[in-house]
Amino acid sequence: MTPPGPPTQQPPSRRIADDLRQQIESGELRSGKKLPSERALAEQYGAARNTAREAIRILAEQGLVTAKHGSGVFVREPQKLFRFGSDRYSLKNRETGLTPFRLECTRQGKVPRIDVPSIARERPPADVAERLKVSADEESVVHRENHYFADDEPVQIVSTYLRWDEAQGTLLMQAKTGKDGIYGRLQDLGHVMTRVRDEISARMPTPAEAAILDLPPGVPVLDVLHTSLDQDEVPFEVSRYVHRADRTGLLYEMPVE
Repeated sequence: MTPPGPPTQQPPSRRIADDLRQQIESGELRSGKKLPSERALAEQYGAARNTAREAIRILAEQGLVTAKHGSGVFVREPQKLFRFGSDRYSLKNRETGLTPFRLECTRQGKVPRIDVPSIARERPPADVAERLKVSADEESVVHRENHYFADDEPVQIVSTYLRWDEAQGTLLMQAKTGKDGIYGRLQDLGHVMTRVRDEISARMPTPAEAAILDLPPGVPVLDVLHTSLDQDEVPFEVSRYVHRADRTGLLYEMPVE
């Protein structure tokens, strides 16, 4: 039997990154503080400049620092979370006249903006077709894509899918859907939301999502596949929410059966 060898030594870049991470976590390097330059780090740790550059890249991938063009690299400041809870679709909140996102922005003193880059008849993704109970082989849905901003900072992407045979010729085909938004129009069609199902996972963003959300390296997204069911237990809307994980929290309170 071959005796175990000595423990594998960490690369110098990893050791520098680990030391800087400990300083960040302990508060020695505070939020918003500028890191030493690559040259200064190389001299401090007795390493090559490209080793210091790699250490900074590791910290950026871990979401701990962010580079500002022409200014340097800074310890990332913690962002206040947008918390979306199990009450986001309640009639109580709807009485405010604000959508859940606009209500959350208002509570934080931020200015909300929602862009609607596309509304199109499409073939649905397989997971959407299964939940909405429509054909995945035909253009059976309307896909509404929305980009959400708070103080012009991108926060989330929402892809909403509705049945084409219900949405065609209605305000659901327009960016502005009127009072109470799409749920008001769907209620006009006879769908009163009585139950929701949210399937939540975390993952790394696609390149397109990272670009839209202006994500720093190493920041994942929360993926929420939401299904609305009406008074007859009929699924009538499916939306995929892609949230910046560093700016969004999900809060659910529910009875224990």
